[in-house]
Amino acid sequence: MMKTEVPDIETTAQNIIKSILDRIPFLKIESIEREKDGVDLLVTLTLDDKKQVLIIEVKSNGQPRMARNAVNQLIRYRDTFPDAYFIFMAPFISPQSAEICLKDGIGYLDFAGNCFISFGQVYIEQTGKTNPFRTRRDLVSLFSPKASRVLRVLLNNPGRVWKTQDLADEARVSLGQVANVKKLLLDREWITKQDGFSLTAPWKLLEEWVNVYTYRKNEVRNYYSLKSIPEIESDIANACREKGVEYALTGFSGAARYAPAVRYSRVMAYVYNDREDVASLLNLKKVESGANITILGPYDEGVFYGTQTIEDIRIVSPLQTYLDLKGYKGRGEEAAEVLLRDVIKPKWTVGEK
Repeated sequence: MMKTEVPDIETTAQNIIKSILDRIPFLKIESIEREKDGVDLLVTLTLDDKKQVLIIEVKSNGQPRMARNAVNQLIRYRDTFPDAYFIFMAPFISPQSAEICLKDGIGYLDFAGNCFISFGQVYIEQTGKTNPFRTRRDLVSLFSPKASRVLRVLLNNPGRVWKTQDLADEARVSLGQVANVKKLLLDREWITKQDGFSLTAPWKLLEEWVNVYTYRKNEVRNYYSLKSIPEIESDIANACREKGVEYALTGFSGAARYAPAVRYSRVMAYVYNDREDVASLLNLKKVESGANITILGPYDEGVFYGTQTIEDIRIVSPLQTYLDLKGYKGRGEEAAEVLLRDVIKPKWTVGEK
């Protein structure tokens, strides 16, 4: 999704608030002033022959931390403008940011027109409008391959307080990469800063990750074998060990080890580098349909973080297994939810105590 540029954010905000207010027949806009008395936008209206002032704080980022800063600033204006109505504006305002505004009686308006504005006889509430100004740059940055290594470490170690250097070493990334991820999580208010920092909203982080993740980020190759599922899995493990190739089962193959109630008929495994050699060694037939084996070339080595050995076979972490399964419609989603409920969430709950 391409980013829609906002060349002058205050001019854009001014035009949008004007377009919203112009629709109200019993209201007249007297003036819209920029940077007046320290205020980003000061709007003066006539409503029922009475003067009404709107004080608007405009930010380029509508994530929760910025919304909270904006709300705190608007609250400080209440002494100076006791009869004003206060509004937070940003190109995109997340649901959590909207809640922050409403909790303190502050209105909000994004650049697509999603809003809550309520003063005098005016009541405007609108949600669900597609937002062309929603930049996915921070999502791309947060879930890039190297950044994802940091997220896996945080999600696999619930409740742990991290120093930047320790986290960089554990995730095998640079200090700059950790700092970037830390900022993006802090903007969302998903980490707390103590003597170090700790992930406090694993559920929200995973939910956002699932929305942008697909196992097809990896190189996907499908095969067929007449052998049984356990035989195929054992053969892959033995072949990779013999060749010294890094591998780990995932998908249904992984979920069945963590949650034995999962039933399946397709093997899925990550094989690093020598995928074709392993497939050839096992006499697997490459197919376009009817496959019972999927071999993935990992998009990043981070998929192997937290790998466990169960019954002498390597399995990716429950977290990675969940991510890979969630993109499978039907039974894949069901297996993912079992894994989330029975394996992942209990670990997070313990970690938060």
